[in-house]
Amino acid sequence: MSTNTSDQHTLWGLIKDIKFGMLTHRHSDGMLHSHPLTTQNQSADEGSRLYFFVSRNSEIARRLQQDRNVNVSYADPDKDSYVSLSGQGAVVDDGAKKAALWSPMAKAWFQGPTDPDLALLEVSIRHAEYWDVKESKMVQLAKMAKAALTGEPPKNLGEHKELTLS
Repeated sequence: MSTNTSDQHTLWGLIKDIKFGMLTHRHSDGMLHSHPLTTQNQSADEGSRLYFFVSRNSEIARRLQQDRNVNVSYADPDKDSYVSLSGQGAVVDDGAKKAALWSPMAKAWFQGPTDPDLALLEVSIRHAEYWDVKESKMVQLAKMAKAALTGEPPKNLGEHKELTLS
């Protein structure tokens, strides 16, 4: 596992252009529930934190009071990149951060950064794992065909890495 800055920038590079992440949390019945959310921060300047706007009265906001463990997953099948982030989620009351992250898209759900129903969900990433394939689809298919013929798993189909963040 790694924690260097280069790896963190690689991680951010994989998710920065993906509009929605699937945030998973534990429901009161013990089952895992997932919700699509828009990542609000637009740069890696946030360190190992992600921000999302949610309704203060939402299921997510209520459930995080009992269990802060969350996972956010991102997928870009066109680029063959996949990211899974695990950490602690919390609803934070930071008016300045809400104003800084506010965008016209958020207006579809909230009146503005001072809307009393607007809550800021902060996810502090503790663990990240990503898979990033650089080869073309043709090269991937050739490697898989060779693996099928030889009975050996395909090699070097991309980068897979785990990171520990804090």
